[in-house]
Amino acid sequence: MAVNQACGGFGKRLFAWMMAQGSSTYEQAVSDRKRALFADLHGKVLEIGPGTGPNLSYYPKDIDWIGIEPNPYMHSYLQQEAKKLGFNIALCSGTAEWIDAEDNSIDAVVSTLVLCSVPQLDDTLQAILRVLKPGGRFLFIEHVASPRGTLLRKIQTTVRPIWQVLGDGCHPDRETWLALEKAGFASVNYEHFDAPFPIVSPHIIGVATK
Repeated sequence: MAVNQACGGFGKRLFAWMMAQGSSTYEQAVSDRKRALFADLHGKVLEIGPGTGPNLSYYPKDIDWIGIEPNPYMHSYLQQEAKKLGFNIALCSGTAEWIDAEDNSIDAVVSTLVLCSVPQLDDTLQAILRVLKPGGRFLFIEHVASPRGTLLRKIQTTVRPIWQVLGDGCHPDRETWLALEKAGFASVNYEHFDAPFPIVSPHIIGVATK
């Protein structure tokens, strides 16, 4: 048990370091999309899995930001980014499946490259619905599965076991858009796009409204 915990801790620490060092290329590829998606955020905003804080620079400075990050090794990177930007944050440990917030209390929930790695996707979406105010919005950018029958989809499925180890639980072949459509939001609007990254190039971006 101690060996497994030590290995798991090392993996999370390594993943946090990798995210802190290697996110700039990805941000350059999606920065325009993020800027447009987050431009009109207001009120109380909850970000699940904020990682090392790559989204903070896109947010209006007057929002009331709360982050839930289960990987403790991400916290110091995120706090450093917030301090650099002069951004006030409230950072909590926890998981997306069990959001520690009151029902109908959040104006917007944000998720970028998170739904691929949550253990229980359906439970996460129900937790998001629970905490959103009526009319509240869930904003997301996620990498997703390639269409069924394509070569890339076969590759995604083949590499999934090792990808989950290297990517802190990431599923490269998750059909996230289908789960969003079935979750019970009043409306779900999204589009597919390709990012210039192997294996995880298929993406979706959009807004689901409670």
